[in-house]
Amino acid sequence: MINIEKIRNEPELFKKAITDKKVPLELDRLLELDRLCRDLIGQIELLRQQRNHISEIIADEPDNRNELIDKSRILGKELANKESKFQNLETEFKKLMALVPSLPLIGVPKGDTDKDNVEISRWGSVIQKDFRIKDHLELALIHGLADFEGARNIAGSRAYALTGNGALLELAILRLALDKILAKAFTLISPPLLVKEIAMFGTGYFPLGEDNAYELQKDKFYLTGTSEVGIVSIHMNKVFEANDLPKRYVGISPCFRREAGAAGRDTKGLYRVHQFQKIEQVVFCTNNDEIARVEHTALLKNAEEILQALELPYRVVVMCTAEIGLGQVYKNDIETWMPSRQDYCETHSCSSFHNFQSRRLNIRYRNEKGEKAYIYTLNNTAIASPRILIPFLENHQNADGSIYIPKALRPYLNGLEVIRL
Repeated sequence: MINIEKIRNEPELFKKAITDKKVPLELDRLLELDRLCRDLIGQIELLRQQRNHISEIIADEPDNRNELIDKSRILGKELANKESKFQNLETEFKKLMALVPSLPLIGVPKGDTDKDNVEISRWGSVIQKDFRIKDHLELALIHGLADFEGARNIAGSRAYALTGNGALLELAILRLALDKILAKAFTLISPPLLVKEIAMFGTGYFPLGEDNAYELQKDKFYLTGTSEVGIVSIHMNKVFEANDLPKRYVGISPCFRREAGAAGRDTKGLYRVHQFQKIEQVVFCTNNDEIARVEHTALLKNAEEILQALELPYRVVVMCTAEIGLGQVYKNDIETWMPSRQDYCETHSCSSFHNFQSRRLNIRYRNEKGEKAYIYTLNNTAIASPRILIPFLENHQNADGSIYIPKALRPYLNGLEVIRL
């Protein structure tokens, strides 16, 4: 968690971050608990010393032994009361500490909603078709790319099954993205999907994200919503050598999200689903802000290159303070053009955490002085499906309903150039 000394020394900075990120936390209460706990620790230590001293005297069989035993009992009761009080205060303190956000970097725009995000670049042209645009649902159905009705009969709302060329198209896009990342010397990891609470907490998804996670209550496990959780957490308590960094990983896994905050929105189609496939980039680097910035830019560039290979128009935005989450210090989204929505919509997220995750999971490295320091972590979506199929199908449709396959993807589809009716 955030260093309490830093919070004590710079409370106004954290109060601003709490306000800007809209975190439900009263920092004054946290600082009060911090003070009370420190005071109690001093009192508890003093009582323990006094009781130990009396025990030493009693061991020598003094004349007033019974009197000393009574005094020791009184001290013991007082000690037990203070220890109980300390445990209650410490429990509350730890809960509040878990809500302390990281400080946004300079340049993060202040804002309350995604409308306050700031566009910084665009790629590709939004082509206005001279025929009626079919949305991805219609295109998927006429080409037999997905089964929505059958899937929902057995799995409820937001369920889908990709079929035929739909399933092959997803695999092709995933493999194209994976090959591009692997070509840049990333290490492939297929991480655990079922994890303990410490992994969700350590990566910053808990607290505040519990409603969006699927919990297996009987076994006390959670299904992860991104392979980032497993990749970062399997390094818990590890100490790297400085010359081993940066470490660059790429994860591939199914992902699961309850979409609890999106009730009633996008229940049809492939935009908000409970289960999806994702390829995720994760980087560990030294605790150097400039190095982290360079790594962040490189991760973002990787994702952009994938979208460019898929010939999909997109824009990059800087996320505002209320949109970057508890742990992120800086975040970009890539929004891809979706004709049926007549808007750019989020398909990728690129996040820098600095040492937020590593402090929670105790992931460190030994620097050039031989001292142990917490690493910096970053992550970025390489590709996520089936959401990416929405802009793919809609942007690449032709007047006759066929779907154009970009050249970069054809080798993954046995040379297929067009999906025809």
